[in-house]
Amino acid sequence: MESSSGLLLVEPTTWYFQSMFRIKKIYAYEKSKYQEIMLVDIEGFGKSLVIDNLIQSTEKDEYIYHESLVHPAMILHPEPKNILIIGGGEGATLREVLKHNTVKRAVMVDIDEVVVNFARKYLEYMHQGSFEDERAEIVIMDGYEYIRKAPSESYDVVILDLTDPYAGEIAKKLYSEEFYRETYRILRGDGVMVTQAGNSFFYNKTYKYVYENIEKVYPQIIEYWVWVPSFTYTCNFVLASKTYDPRKISIEEFDERLCERGVNTRFINGKRYYSLIYMGVIIGDLEK
Repeated sequence: MESSSGLLLVEPTTWYFQSMFRIKKIYAYEKSKYQEIMLVDIEGFGKSLVIDNLIQSTEKDEYIYHESLVHPAMILHPEPKNILIIGGGEGATLREVLKHNTVKRAVMVDIDEVVVNFARKYLEYMHQGSFEDERAEIVIMDGYEYIRKAPSESYDVVILDLTDPYAGEIAKKLYSEEFYRETYRILRGDGVMVTQAGNSFFYNKTYKYVYENIEKVYPQIIEYWVWVPSFTYTCNFVLASKTYDPRKISIEEFDERLCERGVNTRFINGKRYYSLIYMGVIIGDLEK
């Protein structure tokens, strides 16, 4: 959209509410058979990955989302060695996973090779060389099919960095009970799974569908959410485990594990993790 002040990006946060951003510059544009991909400079947020006119990650605040997605799941597991990431084409989720010195192998599966190659070429500031790490394995494939064909009990942590569950039927299958049963199958006996789950305020019914599907499969489950400024809403996450209760990780233990593994963060730490999961418990109880 053009205006007297330049090019504007108008995002439909929901059907009755839109957000507007001023684009200062377009650096790159490509189109795949799945989607349109742009790298733009958004005023106030810097270099930003935009797919199908929706902001995915910005230079200013991507660390809030990626640290919140990755580190609670990684810290919950006492020794995560084999990690599976579904989605996350820009490489930032992979970047955060590889900070943990316990990791021996990190497989990142994305359906769109164009997005991955776009990230390699233009988003070095975001992936920070994670694609070239010797522990990383990049697979171009449908995430559902990859998990369905993966051997049982082959991963310690599964991280689902997906398109929002209300983005369409293709996305919705990655939030189904059947899909979560497949993630459960490929996790080892003390495995951990985390997914981003969109927004529970604007899309309450869809969020409940996701949460309840996970609850049917995993014995240990908790929800939490963080404000991501460029998303203009809080982003929900659901953390689940076959064995470990996310509430049992103390502030001190969370920080100790970060330190022992050589993980440096800008946003997430023991105190913030504690506040996120217990705010989720309180509000979750109020909504029931």
